[in-house]
Amino acid sequence: MLEILLHVLLIIVGISLLYFGGDWLVKGSVTLSDKLGISALFVGLTVVAFGTSAPELAVNINAASRGNSAISFGNIFGSNIANILLIVGVSAVVWPIAVSGGTLVRDTAVMLGAAVVLVPFFALGDLGR
Repeated sequence: MLEILLHVLLIIVGISLLYFGGDWLVKGSVTLSDKLGISALFVGLTVVAFGTSAPELAVNINAASRGNSAISFGNIFGSNIANILLIVGVSAVVWPIAVSGGTLVRDTAVMLGAAVVLVPFFALGDLGR
């Protein structure tokens, strides 16, 4: 029972740190953009990029330090796929995306080629164990 209470307390502390840390990060970025005369949009997008990548970086460092490189690769590729699909998907819901046939063929070929090139790396990673 004590262990469950400890876990609940840690979750509450973690959520609180995320909330207040995010608030401080946004306020600091607004102050930074004002002082440097940089567009708030540019600073905001940069802060969002770093803010969303920081947890993934922590997971990857932790996994790599423990010898679990497969988790790092899965986290990197999974987050990139999710980010791309979410951004394109939400954008398409808000405003339809017009794509020419040539662009669609070229981009599809590049994505499939990249996937084929990565397959041996994943296969070789398992052979090294």
